[in-house]
Amino acid sequence: MNHLIKKVVAIIVTMLIAVSVVGCGNNDQQYTRTDFMMDTVMQVTAYGRNAKKAVDESMNKLREIDNLMSSQKSGSDVQKINDNAGVKYVKVNPETFYVIKTALKYSKISDGYFDITVAPLVNLWGIGTDHAHVPTESQIKDAMKYINYKDVLLDEKNDEVKLSRKGMAIDLGGIAKGFAADEVENIMKENGIKHALINLGGSSVYLYGSKPDGSNWNIGIQNPFGDKGTYFAIVSGKDMLIDTSGNYERYFIQNGKRYHHILNPFTGYPAESGVVSTTIVSSNIKSIDADALSTITFILGVDKGMKLIESMPGVDAIFVTPDYKVYATSGLKGKLKITDSRFKLYENR
Repeated sequence: MNHLIKKVVAIIVTMLIAVSVVGCGNNDQQYTRTDFMMDTVMQVTAYGRNAKKAVDESMNKLREIDNLMSSQKSGSDVQKINDNAGVKYVKVNPETFYVIKTALKYSKISDGYFDITVAPLVNLWGIGTDHAHVPTESQIKDAMKYINYKDVLLDEKNDEVKLSRKGMAIDLGGIAKGFAADEVENIMKENGIKHALINLGGSSVYLYGSKPDGSNWNIGIQNPFGDKGTYFAIVSGKDMLIDTSGNYERYFIQNGKRYHHILNPFTGYPAESGVVSTTIVSSNIKSIDADALSTITFILGVDKGMKLIESMPGVDAIFVTPDYKVYATSGLKGKLKITDSRFKLYENR
């Protein structure tokens, strides 16, 4: 329960949401629900005549996705796939199949730095659980034998998935929330909603439409060195997604060293690329894409990550380094406002 309380407090104070809604007409009706799913706090707010219906449907959908794609839930598609690794193909929900197929696409784009077969390492480290620890070298080497996205076999005709070797396992934690945000967006459209704020754990945020008064939403970017709820910059926009990966989200400290949850599949250790957080900002891609890209850019670091994002039209990124330097891609010029004077912005490195 303490974990849940911490998450709820975090979500409330992390986001700077400048919502100015005063009217009482149908277009201004506001409805918000908050729940704990996918190991984080989900909050969806909608405005308009069908706000309650849209938000209730959204929360039901999020629960459905959690039940399908969690590696920890009994009977989930992911658990079935992992339980049958090296044995047989498993038929999964078409949505699970789509998420896995998209994850493999980003594995290829990133030359394997994004890899859902990293689950044996995730389980070994236990970061974010009450048994987090630094494994031995031999334990890490043993777990890494089972990591290779090319060993995830897909039967597209029948929506079936197989892991080619016993001992393999997948974890969709780096991409399922992005898919969930896309699904909530679809529900908003189906219900005729024009204004909504989809906040899935603070790390995946979708600004649907504009604020009810027609102005931009204002979202604070978490200060990676500060407490939850402190921010160092503000991004303004509408119809825009913001997805962040940072070493402050889940970690433990041992002998003065921080071990965070974003693991490099090529070293077996938490990624050390010279950044402490990366944020993807875009109105041109889906949230599922942004979710994968925020993890990839964190592992690649500033130079390689910047090069990758600059090659993608309509996609931007913010990188923060340990010395409080902020690097932003060219599309964010003039759109990112630094609010903490300790940070210095370098646009388009």
